[in-house]
Amino acid sequence: MKPFLPLVLLAPLALTGCIASAVGTVVTAPVKIVAKGVDLATTSQSEADENRGRAMRKAEERLGKLQRQRDKALRKCDDGNDEACAEARDIQEEIDDLRDRVM
Repeated sequence: MKPFLPLVLLAPLALTGCIASAVGTVVTAPVKIVAKGVDLATTSQSEADENRGRAMRKAEERLGKLQRQRDKALRKCDDGNDEACAEARDIQEEIDDLRDRVM
């Protein structure tokens, strides 16, 4: 029976470390969850810069497409197509609006 005595005396000390570890995990879990939520909800400066650059490139692509459409409509307008003239004016207004939003 004597060989079990040291184990019986050391068991509470060994369990204390496990309990402390479990308590530490339980206590820090809400903090980690909140921190993760904040990280997901916020945008870093580099992410914001990337998003802004992406939006600008997209706007430039759209602007180029609109300019090509306007030029095509203007060529038809020069040939006497009144509908093409109106279309060219509408496209130009869209180009102006897009430039105002981007710049």
